Formats: sequence, structure tokens, C-alpha cells
Amino acid sequence: MSLGLIVVEVCERNLLASIPLEELEDQYPEIAVQRTPCLFMCHLCRAVPYAMVNSKRVYARTVNLCLHDIQEAAVKEINDFMGIK
Repeated sequence: MSLGLIVVEVCERNLLASIPLEELEDQYPEIAVQRTPCLFMCHLCRAVPYAMVNSKRVYARTVNLCLHDIQEAAVKEINDFMGIK
């Protein structure tokens, strides 16, 4: 079970939903992944893989790049929370 300090939200219709994002919860106990039917960003959703990380948009041209950017954003949020620079 994750702590949920970092919430990663993904639209079920986005390309990013095709990969096992819940593995992030195994790697980082602070992360909680939430899949939702719609995040109401349809133009972005149709165009590129994207997710919301603590209410901030993270997107990239490919699923792998987006996953990498999500991990970077999550680690930054964790470090900010813990006061690590």
C-alpha cells in the first residue's frame, strides 16, 4: 500500500494507461497511482501521453519518455517534501 504523498493521475483513454503504472507504487511507496475515466484535457490526451503528478501536467512525445518524466517529477516532489535539495 502506498503512502499517497505523490498522486499520479492518468486518464484511462490516454496512451499512458496501456502500461503498468502501478509499478511506480512498488518502486516509490510515496506514490499513489489513480486511473480515472477522464481528466478533462481531451486535446492533450489525444495528442501525447500525459499524467498529472500532484496536479501538475507531465507529458512527452512517447510513453517511455513520459514515464521517465513522471518519475523525475515524483522524485522532485518527494525531495521537496523531505527538504532535500
